[in-house]
Amino acid sequence: MQLPGPLVSVTWLAENQFDPNLIVLDASIKPVGNNSSNKSKVKIPRARTFDFDKKICDQKSILPHMMPPADLFEREVCELGINSDSCIVVYDSVGVFSSPRARWMFKAMGHDNVAVLDGGLPAWISEGHPTEECVSQEINLGNFITKPREHLFCDMDFVALALNNSSQVVLDARSAGRFSGNEPEPRPGLRSGHMPNALNIPFNDVLVDGKLRSVDELSKIFSSRIKFDQELIATCGSGVTACVIAFAAELIGYKDITIYDGSWSEWGLPSSRPVVTK
Repeated sequence: MQLPGPLVSVTWLAENQFDPNLIVLDASIKPVGNNSSNKSKVKIPRARTFDFDKKICDQKSILPHMMPPADLFEREVCELGINSDSCIVVYDSVGVFSSPRARWMFKAMGHDNVAVLDGGLPAWISEGHPTEECVSQEINLGNFITKPREHLFCDMDFVALALNNSSQVVLDARSAGRFSGNEPEPRPGLRSGHMPNALNIPFNDVLVDGKLRSVDELSKIFSSRIKFDQELIATCGSGVTACVIAFAAELIGYKDITIYDGSWSEWGLPSSRPVVTK
C-alpha cells in the first residue's frame, strides 16, 4: 500500500483504515504549559500509541524528547508491530501539533511511507467517524529496520554557524511573544528571546482550524520570509512544532530542511550563546 502523499484526509483514512498493511499511530503530546493530560480517552480504531515524549526518545539526554539512538527506535517500533514495508498514518489529539514530529522521526530513520492525518483526532470525530477506548492490545512483533538519515536533524554547533550563512535560514516556530522575548518561556530556567538572525514563523500561522493551510497560502507565508534555494533549519521550544513548519515547507516544495533537535530547550539555557530580544 502506498500513501497518496505526506498529508492525508480523514476521508482517505476512513476508506483505507482496515487495509492490513496500514498502521495508525497516535503521537499525541501535551503542549508545554498545558496542565491537562495529553491522553485522550478515545482513539481512532486500531491506533497504536507512539510515545516519543517518554519512551521513543533519548533516555540519556536532559533535554525533552530528543531523537533516540537508531537501535532504541528500531526496537520500540518493532514492538508496535511496524514492518519495513508498513504504510503509516500519524495523528494527534490537538489537530496538527505533534504528529509531524513523529513523521519526521520515521523519515530520519529511513521510512518514507508515512503521512500526517490532516486535522488529527478532532477532525476524525467532527466528521462523524467512530472511536474506541484506549486500551492495551496484543501486537505481533514487527520487522522494521532503521536506515538513519542523520542530516534531517542538526545540533547547536551547526545552527550557530548557519545563523551567519546567507545560504541557510533559521526559522523559529514559537509564538511571536516568545520569539521577541515579551513572553516568558514556559519551561523554567530558560532565557527569553531568539537567536541572532533567526526568523519567526509561528507554527499556528501555517494552520487554520487545526488543519494545514492551502498550498497557495503556505507559499505566500514562506516566500515573504525566505528564498526557495536556502537551506531551512527549523527550531522551536523542544523540536516538536519545528516539525510543523518543516512539514508545511515540505508540502510546498522545499527540499533542504533539517530540525534543530535541542531547539530553545538547549539554546535558551544560561550560556554564552547569544540571545536577541526586541
